[in-house]
Amino acid sequence: MSKILITSALPYINGVPHLGHMVGCLLPSDVYARYMRMMGNEVLYICGNDEHGTASEVGALKEGISVKEYCDKYHARHAQTYRDFNLSFDYFGRTSSEQNKEITYHIFSQLDKNGYIAEKTMKQIYSVDDKMFLADRYITGTCPYCGYEKARGDQCENCTKVLEPTDLINAKSTISGSTNLEVRETKHLFLNLPKIEPQLVEWLKTKEAFWPDVAFSIAKKWVKEGLQPRCITRDLKWGFTVNKEGYEDKVFYVWFDAPIGYIGITKQWSDEKPDERNWKEWWLDAKDVRYVEFMGKDNVPYHSITFPATMLGTGENWTKVDYLKGFSYLTFEGGKFSKSEHRGVFAEDAIKEFPADYWRYWLMANAPEGSDSSFTFESFVNTVNKDLNGVLGNFAQRVMKMTASKIGSFVPTGAELEAVDREMIKTIQSRADSYFKFMDDLEFRKAIAELRAIWVEGNNYISATEPWVVIKENQTRAETILRLCLNLVRIMAILTAPLMPQTAEKMLAKFGLSVKDMPSLKGFDVEKEIMFLPAGHTFETGDALFERITEEKMTELQQKYGGANG
Repeated sequence: MSKILITSALPYINGVPHLGHMVGCLLPSDVYARYMRMMGNEVLYICGNDEHGTASEVGALKEGISVKEYCDKYHARHAQTYRDFNLSFDYFGRTSSEQNKEITYHIFSQLDKNGYIAEKTMKQIYSVDDKMFLADRYITGTCPYCGYEKARGDQCENCTKVLEPTDLINAKSTISGSTNLEVRETKHLFLNLPKIEPQLVEWLKTKEAFWPDVAFSIAKKWVKEGLQPRCITRDLKWGFTVNKEGYEDKVFYVWFDAPIGYIGITKQWSDEKPDERNWKEWWLDAKDVRYVEFMGKDNVPYHSITFPATMLGTGENWTKVDYLKGFSYLTFEGGKFSKSEHRGVFAEDAIKEFPADYWRYWLMANAPEGSDSSFTFESFVNTVNKDLNGVLGNFAQRVMKMTASKIGSFVPTGAELEAVDREMIKTIQSRADSYFKFMDDLEFRKAIAELRAIWVEGNNYISATEPWVVIKENQTRAETILRLCLNLVRIMAILTAPLMPQTAEKMLAKFGLSVKDMPSLKGFDVEKEIMFLPAGHTFETGDALFERITEEKMTELQQKYGGANG
């Protein structure tokens, strides 16, 4: 058994996530965590809300409540949404916790002691109309490198070039839209990345053969362009006050304490049951821990460069990422998700329209792994109707109804297997092995394709063997076929569980089983599992696993969420 540490990029507290956020880090990390648990590994799956920064202050101001009340409100909404999507975090915490403050202070002190913190007077944008310094992401303008007109003050999401707010052309406040901006001098603390660069480059070399291209290419580009000192303090009130003399009126930059939040949140988890859990076993001088991070490609620079450099600069043996799974973007009907423009499906609304597994399946089957993907309601409806209802749901319902009507609601006895049966078992085993390989390699689209192929194989088998015809002349042979098919329903439930946990539960429940009855996926033997349900084991056909979505419903959704016909 291995120890697998999994973190999903921390969702920002303001607002609620849309489908792009879900597939960009949250859902893939959950599928992987569930799979790793089923493989018999010891898994710690950590996430939480990123709560500091200007966005919280501005959001609270707009709603007329305190920043803490604002964060409490949206933390609860986030947590509920992720429960609705069946995300299986071992702990969902908050970066504003005392535990994170404690660890952030410790790491900063180590960096300062080791000479990796620099003081520098810098020019910062001040909004005269808003009466405040503007944090990076509250300034937008034209990127001086690629001409993208909606570049943020910290990074252009179009060319991924790292920026300073003063680099932007035609800058404006995203809070008020004001262009009445001034450049004022203010003193700040910087993480001296150039000084840490030699250590960082050596560390990065060990990742080239293992990280996916979308992650390693971004990290390599940053290093090639030359690392610059990175400001880690801000002129704000909400955040961790800087623990250095002369800087008590500033707070740490959200991108400094947020990644440290993975550790702080783990300590929150550990502190709840200190006799059972030790956060250091996962993060500090930890042994035999494989650390996997999930995030959108816009977060890759901070996790592949800044965060590892921060850990290296402490001189302590912190756990650093072994595999960084970066995702591209999910667009909505060819455009961007936008709450203000009423475009796109947000997670809170999605779960009101259909069960979580409908969304989980489409999103993972179309995950933007190598390049951007586009969500359309036409694709979503067709996928649910064809794959879920027409392939998986059809097989389970067809097998159970046929067995119940022709033999009874129990697993029949059957007889010896024939060549066609053995060939089916061999094919299912081969597909399952490929599914496991792709899941191990975090190639989710390929893994889901193999899973669907297993569902298809079940339908092909029952169509080829025709038990409804065979039973007229050879009932024993028909019973053999149906016994294999019923056991195949259970196998499909087990293999589907990491992706669609509710569906797996429903399938197992038809046999009076639960997820606790599932075997480990390690060394999964189809020949053994295909005989698991003994003759006489009862089942209940019950309702269909999925409902077909009508064309009328699709049109309604498009109009409601700003789709093709909206």
